[in-house]
Amino acid sequence: MRDRASDRSVAVIGGGLGGLAVATLLARRGRDATLFERASTLGGRAATDDEQGFRLNRGPHALYRGGPAFAVLRDLGVPFTGSPPSASGGFALRARRRHALPGGLVSLLTTGLFPLPAKLETARLLVALRTVDPRPYDRTTVTAWLAANVRHPIVRELVGGLFRLTTYAADADRQSAGTALAQLQLALAKNVVYLDGGWQTLVEGLRDAAVAAGARVVTGARVVAVEHDGAVRAVRLADGTRHPADVAIVAAGPADAAAIVERAEETPLAAWAAAAIPVHAACLDVALARLPRPHARFALGIDEPTYCSVHSASARLAPGDGAVVHVARYLTARDGGIALSEERRLEDILDLVQPGWRQAVVARRTLPRMVVSHALATADAGGTRGRPGPAVPGIRGLFVVGDWVGPDGLLADATLASARRAADLAVAGDAAPAAAA
Repeated sequence: MRDRASDRSVAVIGGGLGGLAVATLLARRGRDATLFERASTLGGRAATDDEQGFRLNRGPHALYRGGPAFAVLRDLGVPFTGSPPSASGGFALRARRRHALPGGLVSLLTTGLFPLPAKLETARLLVALRTVDPRPYDRTTVTAWLAANVRHPIVRELVGGLFRLTTYAADADRQSAGTALAQLQLALAKNVVYLDGGWQTLVEGLRDAAVAAGARVVTGARVVAVEHDGAVRAVRLADGTRHPADVAIVAAGPADAAAIVERAEETPLAAWAAAAIPVHAACLDVALARLPRPHARFALGIDEPTYCSVHSASARLAPGDGAVVHVARYLTARDGGIALSEERRLEDILDLVQPGWRQAVVARRTLPRMVVSHALATADAGGTRGRPGPAVPGIRGLFVVGDWVGPDGLLADATLASARRAADLAVAGDAAPAAAA
């Protein structure tokens, strides 16, 4: 084994949004930071693929305008543009039929989704949901909250569909209602943005910011061990190279973090990995030369956990008259996923929303079991407030960053909020167990 002579004392492991952000934040604060990414390219799940000029995210992605990720990206000067999807003209899919999705007074009055008593309850709920305090429901499941607070079964289906839409999760029997309510309130208050050029713009912007700040970014470098003796000493790569470091920040899922930290079973890392319930979705990403029904841009499954959205209607993702459409089925931990041979289940949704789409296909792909988030925010754990903090108790200088870390938000919001918190702790030199909260 050989040591690489270096005065760089911070090792960041993982080149997704969280790793790039924390490397940038640390470099800007005067710390010598090296980021190691095992793949040949950066971005991970945030990468965008170019298919004949069409920009395909890996499944549907949306940036919450009022969330921590938006704020961190702006603070770092990462440039991006985009627009929110329109709330009008959407469909609710139930019993394989299309209905107007209640998004306002007119659609609520005219939809054939449910009868008048259910419409009245929906109107009341759409107002009440904006102001209800979600915190008392952190340890209540979504299923229990719906049963206690929504009278009509079909309205429960609608609100459950909105929870799935905003959290990207369908495990209502385990998901924290407090977390789901807070996420829905964020969406109702500020909406989301679909990004021009796809999420690759964030990856490239963060990479440029990291390099400009003085961080070193190394791709094709797989870290196999974080060495420590109660304090971080070095990271070791698959090629045998050893990089001395006094701080290591693992920007990855809990299982990966536990796998590379020496003697992880002596720390909470192993327990965090064992307790995490990954969130998955089956996705169909489609590039079309034209959109058969230009005004049919969005559909939400009510009696099934499905979703369809024309992202190119709000963001520059397709050339000419082309379109980019994302279809998804939210999976629970008990689902085995959707095999490629069962791709028809996703195609059926697109048939309902955009009949004739098959004749316009330029490119398509199926992601049968994409990781949406590394850990469901469960009621048993107390929602997001029950997640581990960035500092790993028992090892000074070791931190974790990701969508499963810290009390702030879900998805990219949790990732970038935990990146900022980890950078703050690393600079302060505060890696004591009490800092994990």
